[in-house]
Amino acid sequence: MKNIIRYVVFTFIFTCICNTTFGQIEVAKYSDIQLKEALYKKHKKEVQSFVKKDFDTLFFDFFQKQKDENSTLTKEEFNSYSLKIAIYSKKLGLLYKDQKEESQRTKQEWFDKNYKII
Repeated sequence: MKNIIRYVVFTFIFTCICNTTFGQIEVAKYSDIQLKEALYKKHKKEVQSFVKKDFDTLFFDFFQKQKDENSTLTKEEFNSYSLKIAIYSKKLGLLYKDQKEESQRTKQEWFDKNYKII
């Protein structure tokens, strides 16, 4: 009887801890997704008109700002850069049909990048 009570109490406590822990993570992901979708819509037309030179400038600017120790990218700046790169990757997939799968994978990788303060 004691074992059954211990099992029930342990299961209850474990369930409460899991619900609290994982519930908080989902809220943060949801707000990031909303921000990313808004930025994606905002930058889509701009990036679709990029030529290779514009993309190269954007790409190198992103990595220079990311490595700069004197300044920190904000969450919106980071997401803007990563989504612009994702949009351009999608554009490459539409232009070069033989690279469509690779460009979709690259687009998803850049879209999934999350802002982290180091």
